[in-house]
Amino acid sequence: MIPIQDTQPSRHVPVVTWLLIGLNSLAFFYELSLTPRELELFLQLVGMVPARIASDPTALWTMLSSMFFHGGWMHFLGNMWTLYLFGDNVEDRLGPVHYLLFYLLCGLAAGWAQFAAQPNSPLPAIGASGAIAGVLGAYFVMFPTSTIITLVPVFFLPLFLEVPAVVYLGVWFLTQLFSGVLSLSGAPQMGGVAWWAHIGGFVAGLLLLPVLKLPARQYREHYADEYWPW
Repeated sequence: MIPIQDTQPSRHVPVVTWLLIGLNSLAFFYELSLTPRELELFLQLVGMVPARIASDPTALWTMLSSMFFHGGWMHFLGNMWTLYLFGDNVEDRLGPVHYLLFYLLCGLAAGWAQFAAQPNSPLPAIGASGAIAGVLGAYFVMFPTSTIITLVPVFFLPLFLEVPAVVYLGVWFLTQLFSGVLSLSGAPQMGGVAWWAHIGGFVAGLLLLPVLKLPARQYREHYADEYWPW
Protein backbone atom coordinates (compact mmCIF):
# COMPACT_ATOMS: atom_id res chain seq x y z
CA MET A 1 0.00 0.00 0.00
CA ILE A 2 1.30 3.44 -0.95
CA PRO A 3 0.28 6.28 1.38
CA ILE A 4 -1.25 9.19 -0.54
CA GLN A 5 -2.64 11.47 2.12
CA ASP A 6 -3.54 11.61 5.79
CA THR A 7 -6.60 13.35 7.19
CA GLN A 8 -4.87 14.94 10.17
CA PRO A 9 -4.51 18.73 9.74
CA SER A 10 -1.56 20.72 11.05
CA ARG A 11 -1.90 24.35 12.01
CA HIS A 12 1.66 25.60 11.63
CA VAL A 13 4.15 25.50 8.78
CA PRO A 14 6.42 22.47 9.38
CA VAL A 15 9.68 24.41 9.10
CA VAL A 16 11.94 21.62 10.34
CA THR A 17 10.29 18.99 8.15
CA TRP A 18 10.86 21.17 5.09
CA LEU A 19 14.43 21.87 6.24
CA LEU A 20 15.12 18.13 6.50
CA ILE A 21 13.61 17.50 3.07
CA GLY A 22 15.77 20.30 1.69
CA LEU A 23 18.99 18.93 3.23
CA ASN A 24 18.25 15.43 1.97
CA SER A 25 17.51 16.85 -1.49
CA LEU A 26 20.80 18.76 -1.61
CA ALA A 27 22.69 15.64 -0.54
CA PHE A 28 20.93 13.49 -3.14
CA PHE A 29 21.56 15.91 -5.98
CA TYR A 30 25.22 16.01 -4.98
CA GLU A 31 25.25 12.22 -5.33
CA LEU A 32 23.81 12.58 -8.82
CA SER A 33 26.72 14.82 -9.78
CA LEU A 34 29.25 12.05 -9.09
CA THR A 35 30.47 9.37 -11.46
CA PRO A 36 29.56 5.78 -10.51
CA ARG A 37 33.04 5.15 -9.14
CA GLU A 38 33.10 8.44 -7.23
CA LEU A 39 29.68 7.69 -5.78
CA GLU A 40 30.75 4.23 -4.64
CA LEU A 41 33.77 5.65 -2.81
CA PHE A 42 31.76 8.54 -1.39
CA LEU A 43 29.05 6.28 0.05
CA GLN A 44 31.71 4.07 1.59
CA LEU A 45 32.95 7.21 3.33
CA VAL A 46 29.66 8.74 4.55
CA GLY A 47 27.61 5.55 4.85
CA MET A 48 27.33 3.62 8.11
CA VAL A 49 29.50 0.52 7.57
CA PRO A 50 29.07 -1.77 10.60
CA ALA A 51 32.33 -3.64 10.07
CA ARG A 52 34.28 -0.37 9.93
CA ILE A 53 32.68 0.93 13.14
CA ALA A 54 33.43 -2.37 14.88
CA SER A 55 37.11 -1.98 14.08
CA ASP A 56 37.33 1.82 14.28
CA PRO A 57 34.98 3.57 16.75
CA THR A 58 35.96 6.98 15.33
CA ALA A 59 33.71 6.09 12.39
CA LEU A 60 30.66 6.50 14.62
CA TRP A 61 30.07 9.89 12.99
CA THR A 62 28.79 8.04 9.94
CA MET A 63 25.65 7.09 11.88
CA LEU A 64 24.74 10.77 11.51
CA SER A 65 26.02 11.45 8.01
CA SER A 66 24.39 8.32 6.58
CA MET A 67 20.94 9.72 7.44
CA PHE A 68 21.11 12.28 4.62
CA PHE A 69 22.09 10.15 1.61
CA HIS A 70 20.08 7.71 -0.49
CA GLY A 71 20.59 4.82 -2.85
CA GLY A 72 18.52 5.95 -5.82
CA TRP A 73 15.45 7.87 -6.94
CA MET A 74 12.88 5.44 -5.47
CA HIS A 75 14.68 5.33 -2.13
CA PHE A 76 14.92 9.12 -2.00
CA LEU A 77 11.40 9.94 -3.20
CA GLY A 78 9.78 7.28 -1.00
CA ASN A 79 11.49 8.59 2.12
CA MET A 80 10.83 12.25 1.40
CA TRP A 81 7.16 11.61 0.59
CA THR A 82 6.70 9.70 3.84
CA LEU A 83 8.44 12.45 5.82
CA TYR A 84 6.24 15.05 4.12
CA LEU A 85 3.03 13.16 4.92
CA PHE A 86 3.69 12.34 8.56
CA GLY A 87 6.34 14.79 9.71
CA ASP A 88 4.18 17.94 9.81
CA ASN A 89 1.81 16.57 12.44
CA VAL A 90 4.56 15.22 14.66
CA GLU A 91 6.45 18.52 14.41
CA ASP A 92 3.24 20.40 15.20
CA ARG A 93 2.82 18.41 18.41
CA LEU A 94 6.46 18.35 19.56
CA GLY A 95 7.45 21.83 18.47
CA PRO A 96 10.30 22.48 16.00
CA VAL A 97 13.25 22.26 18.43
CA HIS A 98 12.11 19.06 20.13
CA TYR A 99 11.11 17.62 16.78
CA LEU A 100 14.56 18.14 15.28
CA LEU A 101 16.20 16.54 18.32
CA PHE A 102 13.67 13.70 18.17
CA TYR A 103 14.36 13.08 14.48
CA LEU A 104 18.13 12.97 14.88
CA LEU A 105 18.01 10.73 17.97
CA CYS A 106 15.68 8.30 16.20
CA GLY A 107 18.09 8.20 13.26
CA LEU A 108 21.02 7.47 15.56
CA ALA A 109 19.04 4.76 17.37
CA ALA A 110 18.22 3.24 13.99
CA GLY A 111 21.91 3.16 13.12
CA TRP A 112 22.76 1.42 16.39
CA ALA A 113 20.02 -1.16 15.84
CA GLN A 114 21.33 -1.98 12.37
CA PHE A 115 24.89 -2.16 13.71
CA ALA A 116 23.83 -4.50 16.53
CA ALA A 117 21.95 -6.75 14.11
CA GLN A 118 24.76 -7.06 11.55
CA PRO A 119 28.04 -5.86 13.12
CA ASN A 120 30.20 -7.57 10.50
CA SER A 121 28.47 -6.21 7.41
CA PRO A 122 30.87 -4.47 4.98
CA LEU A 123 28.01 -2.73 3.16
CA PRO A 124 27.29 0.96 3.78
CA ALA A 125 23.83 1.63 5.21
CA ILE A 126 22.38 4.94 4.01
CA GLY A 127 19.05 6.70 4.05
CA ALA A 128 16.64 8.65 6.24
CA SER A 129 14.39 5.61 6.71
CA GLY A 130 15.41 4.96 10.31
CA ALA A 131 14.76 8.54 11.44
CA ILE A 132 11.49 8.63 9.52
CA ALA A 133 10.48 5.34 11.16
CA GLY A 134 10.76 7.20 14.47
CA VAL A 135 8.36 9.83 13.11
CA LEU A 136 5.96 7.01 12.18
CA GLY A 137 6.22 5.61 15.71
CA ALA A 138 5.28 8.99 17.18
CA TYR A 139 2.40 9.38 14.71
CA PHE A 140 1.19 5.87 15.61
CA VAL A 141 0.81 6.89 19.26
CA MET A 142 -0.44 10.46 18.87
CA PHE A 143 -2.87 10.12 15.96
CA PRO A 144 -4.31 6.57 16.05
CA THR A 145 -7.73 7.74 14.81
CA SER A 146 -6.34 9.57 11.79
CA THR A 147 -7.09 8.04 8.40
CA ILE A 148 -4.45 7.20 5.81
CA ILE A 149 -5.63 7.24 2.21
CA THR A 150 -3.62 4.57 0.41
CA LEU A 151 -3.15 3.47 -3.17
CA VAL A 152 -3.29 -0.27 -3.86
CA PRO A 153 -2.46 -1.24 -7.47
CA VAL A 154 -4.74 -4.09 -8.57
CA PHE A 155 -3.84 -5.47 -12.00
CA PHE A 156 -2.56 -2.02 -13.02
CA LEU A 157 -5.78 -0.37 -11.81
CA PRO A 158 -5.55 2.14 -8.92
CA LEU A 159 -7.61 1.22 -5.87
CA PHE A 160 -7.85 3.84 -3.12
CA LEU A 161 -8.53 2.68 0.44
CA GLU A 162 -9.01 4.58 3.69
CA VAL A 163 -7.10 2.84 6.48
CA PRO A 164 -6.94 3.88 10.16
CA ALA A 165 -3.43 5.11 11.00
CA VAL A 166 -3.10 2.63 13.85
CA VAL A 167 -3.77 -0.23 11.41
CA TYR A 168 -1.61 1.07 8.57
CA LEU A 169 1.41 1.79 10.77
CA GLY A 170 0.90 -1.32 12.88
CA VAL A 171 0.97 -3.52 9.78
CA TRP A 172 4.00 -1.60 8.49
CA PHE A 173 5.93 -2.23 11.70
CA LEU A 174 5.02 -5.92 11.84
CA THR A 175 6.21 -6.28 8.24
CA GLN A 176 9.56 -4.72 9.15
CA LEU A 177 9.84 -6.94 12.23
CA PHE A 178 9.08 -10.11 10.28
CA SER A 179 11.59 -9.20 7.58
CA GLY A 180 14.20 -8.25 10.17
CA VAL A 181 13.90 -11.57 11.98
CA LEU A 182 14.03 -13.37 8.64
CA SER A 183 17.25 -11.53 7.75
CA LEU A 184 18.88 -12.83 10.95
CA SER A 185 18.05 -16.39 9.97
CA GLY A 186 20.53 -16.25 7.12
CA ALA A 187 17.91 -15.80 4.42
CA PRO A 188 18.94 -13.47 1.59
CA GLN A 189 18.05 -9.84 2.24
CA MET A 190 15.63 -8.50 -0.31
CA GLY A 191 17.04 -5.41 -1.96
CA GLY A 192 19.60 -4.83 0.79
CA VAL A 193 16.99 -3.17 3.04
CA ALA A 194 18.19 -2.20 6.53
CA TRP A 195 15.19 -3.73 8.30
CA TRP A 196 16.64 -3.33 11.78
CA ALA A 197 17.21 0.38 11.23
CA HIS A 198 13.47 0.69 10.56
CA ILE A 199 12.63 -1.36 13.64
CA GLY A 200 15.07 0.52 15.85
CA GLY A 201 13.88 3.91 14.62
CA PHE A 202 10.20 3.06 15.20
CA VAL A 203 10.83 1.76 18.73
CA ALA A 204 13.01 4.79 19.49
CA GLY A 205 10.12 7.01 18.41
CA LEU A 206 7.81 5.25 20.89
CA LEU A 207 10.33 5.58 23.73
CA LEU A 208 11.47 9.15 23.06
CA LEU A 209 8.00 10.61 22.58
CA PRO A 210 7.10 10.81 26.31
CA VAL A 211 10.46 12.49 26.98
CA LEU A 212 10.30 15.13 24.24
CA LYS A 213 6.58 15.82 24.09
CA LEU A 214 5.45 19.32 24.95
CA PRO A 215 3.58 19.84 28.23
CA ALA A 216 -0.17 19.51 27.82
CA ARG A 217 -0.69 23.25 28.36
CA GLN A 218 1.39 23.95 25.25
CA TYR A 219 -0.58 21.69 22.90
CA ARG A 220 -2.17 23.32 19.88
CA GLU A 221 -5.75 24.34 20.62
CA HIS A 222 -7.18 22.08 17.93
CA TYR A 223 -5.63 19.01 19.60
CA ALA A 224 -7.04 19.73 23.05
CA ASP A 225 -9.61 16.97 23.40
CA GLU A 226 -9.27 14.90 20.25
CA TYR A 227 -6.41 12.49 20.95
CA TRP A 228 -4.62 10.54 23.60
CA PRO A 229 -3.05 12.76 26.33
CA TRP A 230 0.54 12.55 25.12
